[in-house]
Parts: sequence; structure tokens; C-alpha cells
Amino acid sequence: MDLRPLALTSTVLLYAAALHAQTASPESPESRNALARGIFQELIEINTTDSVGNVTTASEAMAKRLLDAGYAPADMAILGPNDRKKNLVVRLRGTGTRKPILLIGHLDVVEARREDWTTDPFKFVEKDGYFYGRGTQDMKDGDAIMVATLIRLKKSGFRPDRDIILALTADEESGSSNGVDWLLKNHRELIDAQFVVNHDGSSVVSEHGKPQFYELDGTEKVYGDYQLTTTNPGGHSSLPVPDNAIYALAAGLGRLEKYEFPFELNSVTRAFYEQMATIETGQRATDMSAILRSRPDLEAVARLSHDPADHSTLHTTCVATRLEGGHANNALPQRAQAVVNCRILPGHSPEEVRQVLIGVVADPRITVKYIDDQGRVQEKASERKGFPPPPLSAQIMQPLQNLVTANWPNLKVVPTMSDGASDGVYTSAAGLPTYTITGIAIDRDDVRAHGRDERLGVESFYRGNEFFYQYIKALSSH
Repeated sequence: MDLRPLALTSTVLLYAAALHAQTASPESPESRNALARGIFQELIEINTTDSVGNVTTASEAMAKRLLDAGYAPADMAILGPNDRKKNLVVRLRGTGTRKPILLIGHLDVVEARREDWTTDPFKFVEKDGYFYGRGTQDMKDGDAIMVATLIRLKKSGFRPDRDIILALTADEESGSSNGVDWLLKNHRELIDAQFVVNHDGSSVVSEHGKPQFYELDGTEKVYGDYQLTTTNPGGHSSLPVPDNAIYALAAGLGRLEKYEFPFELNSVTRAFYEQMATIETGQRATDMSAILRSRPDLEAVARLSHDPADHSTLHTTCVATRLEGGHANNALPQRAQAVVNCRILPGHSPEEVRQVLIGVVADPRITVKYIDDQGRVQEKASERKGFPPPPLSAQIMQPLQNLVTANWPNLKVVPTMSDGASDGVYTSAAGLPTYTITGIAIDRDDVRAHGRDERLGVESFYRGNEFFYQYIKALSSH
């Protein structure tokens, strides 16, 4: 007899896991995890990039799963502006005692090149305690969890006291067919709700696997792109002139680099620093308390602003992200152009910032124009100011704190302002209070969204799956 250990193939292991999931109780941890994992894998392996991907394929795949779970075709819609960018909207009907809640998540992902990754970005790979693939952090993890939540609620016979609407949409990352914007403009009746829960992000901030605090995104900055251009008659490169278009633009960008927008707090960022002052220690804790005074300590503001994350929370930021110029190696440039990306604090408009940029670059040879969401260059930007933070009401906060305490004892819920941009900008502007709430934990030093070898911890995904299910149940029952 051969006494060497038997080597189980991956196929056998997968079959054994599937068989166990089928024979386990429908609400056992194994079944819950297997459901969410299967949806997660299916989504990762559907390419939804703007260049060659297809969001409609992902919408149809999720619709099939929901139909198989018992949802009626009448409670579901797949619709959008073109064949590749169709969004999925599904409704779990409740008693109507309270107004609906809307769950949102984008199905599209940023581009990923195979040669940059150690794994295929569009293959779902589990290794070393992580799931790898484009979208594992941003945000097919959340899409999978929300679909799994609606399937579990339907199969369990749960009757919420309000309708629960899920919208999985296109073009949050790039492209010209943003799904949330399109639905609000064309079919608002399908997604109108009392408030919105956005799953775009992670909420549990951890260090080396140890949770530090729970972030509740209650507001976000406004995204704005600006085009800076200089022109010149040009000429032969052997006869350089001082008003070279590239030099002029570079000088203006240099002045922008040194400029700092004013310090400012709003209700959410003030609450953030009030909480963080009790969590941090030493000089950081002292500085956080000092900026909250009726007369803020500006030296404390300056010290905190040395940290990029704090700087972004305390100020509007603008940074050059693209640069091009010239038309030949042996000719003076006739044109130089840069794109400046700004993240604007709530309460200020893109046009207000454009005027600031004009003053900062301080050169009449440099024109400053606005690039809208469709990529069109405009002479002026929108005058509409960023939306004010929504109220942190008890119906949002109480069940959230209860669940956070149950899952991560002694962890504080800290209101935050997102420095990035999400589809919440559209729902908030439409008057729908929007909150980013998840059960996903990611280490500070392992944020790989939009980057190479994007990954998410297996345990983080499974824990986040159960957390979100319990939270949505709490929001939709007395």
C-alpha cells in the first residue's frame, strides 16, 4: 500500500466545498459565504471597463440570480442609454409603512493591464487569505454583498416595513453614461427613496489587521477638472524666447503648487476631529482639539496639514495630473496644456474654484477652462455649490453603532468626509441624503483600489457580508 499523503486536486477541493454548501442549512455561515463568494467571482470575471468591457452583461447576470431567487420580473428593470451601459434596478417590496431606502453600487471598474499584475486582473483568485482581481476593493465586493443580501431577504420570507431598492449602475469610474445620473434624470420614480446607502468603499480602518475606528462617510468633496492652456506663435528652436508656452505654463503650475486653499470645517469634519481627538494621542490629539476652538489654532492646522489625509480633509485641493506641450523636437512650442484636478469642499462651487485658479496662476497668457462630466471643455464651470452634509439621524446611527459594537467591541463610529468622489454626488444633489456604510475592513497600508494586484481579505469580505445583511434588516424593520 502506498502510505504517502493523498494529494487532493483543486477540482476535488472545490467539488467538496460546493457539496458541503449544498447540504448545509440555507442560513448556515457556509451557505451565506458560498452565495456571496459565487456572486463575487462572477462579477470579477465579467470585464466592465469602459474601453472593452460591458456593464450590461453584469447587470443581466445579477438579474438572473435575483429572478432565480424569486423576484418578479415586474420588480426589476435593466435600462440605460446604450447597449453596453445598462443599469439594473430591483425592488424588494415591503409593507409601505415607511419610505423606501435605496442601495447603490457601480458595476464598472478602472482599466487593468495583465502585464502589470502578478495575476490576471479579470480572474478571481484566492490565495494567502485574499481575493485578487480588478474590483475586489472598488467595488464588486459591495455589489456582491448587496445582491446576496437581497437574495437572502427574499428567500427567508422577510417582509420589510419599507421597500428596499437596489441600483447597480454604469460609469462611476469613467465614461460618459453615469448610471445614477441617468436614472435620476430619466427614471427617478424607480429609485426615489427617503435616503441612500452607498456601498462604495470600506468603513473599518485597520492597522496590521487590528481595527482602529469605523468611518461613516456622511458627505464628500465635489470633483472638478480644469484645463489650463498657453499658446505662442512658436518658431525655430535655435532662437529661444522668454515667453515659451511650456515655461509659462510650468511657472503657473509652480505657483499653484505653493498655494493652499483656506482651512475649513463643516458639521461632518468637525464631528470627525472631535471623535479622533479621543482616539489619537500626543501632539496629533492636542492639535485636533486645538482646531476645534472658536478661534482655531492655525499652527495646529499647519501641523496637521503636513499629513496628506488631514490636508485633504481641511482644505480644497488642486493638483496637476496631466501635461502636454509642443509639436516637434526642433521647434518652440506653440501650445502647452495641463489638466488640474480639484476636490472641492462642500459649500463651494466649481466656478468659484476656477476663479481662484485664474488668480493663482496669475498669468493672462494662461486660460483656465472647466471640463464637465462628459469631457466637454467649457468657458465657465457650474455655480452650484457642493451639497451640505445630511443629518446623522438616529435611524441611521443607532442600528449602525449597535452592529459595530457587536462586531468590533469598543470601536467608535466616526463621521467622515470622503476625499474621493462617488455616485453619492448625484443622489445628494438630487435631495436624497446619502451615507457610505459597509462592513469591509482594509488596512491603511493596503488600499489597492485602482492599483495593481487589487485584493481584499477573505475574512473581511465574509464579515462585511453578514454585517451589511444585518444592517439592512435593522433599517427596514421596527
